[in-house]
Amino acid sequence: MKIKDIQDEIVGEFDIFETWMDKYEYLIELGKSVPVIDEINKTDDNIIKGCQSKVWLHAEQDEGVIRFYADSDAIITKGIVSLLIRTFSNQKPEDIINASLDFIDKIGLRQHLSPNRANGLNNMIKKIKFYAIAFSKSN
Repeated sequence: MKIKDIQDEIVGEFDIFETWMDKYEYLIELGKSVPVIDEINKTDDNIIKGCQSKVWLHAEQDEGVIRFYADSDAIITKGIVSLLIRTFSNQKPEDIINASLDFIDKIGLRQHLSPNRANGLNNMIKKIKFYAIAFSKSN
């Protein structure tokens, strides 16, 4: 599935909910299904800097696509990173590099986050794009 199609799917899911309390509950549920990072990959190199909570993000390339794994010690943050993993896992590096992330604003996520969490979200996106750039150069 293409990144744009995944984003449209996420927007549709969030449109179902009327209040932000319901959307937060959905984020919490999504966080429970995130592809969990192996304990061996919970290293300082995989910690996202600038996040209020601890967030680990690991990537592996296999057959031309990148797979992401993550974990966080905060359940809402885990839900946020799960949206990013869902969007970018199993995608080609160049598609990740060129992707726009309009779904974040369409679902209203950015404006409903504290400044620290919004900064953490931006740092998660930067790290994902960094991995994509690194893997694209290794091909």
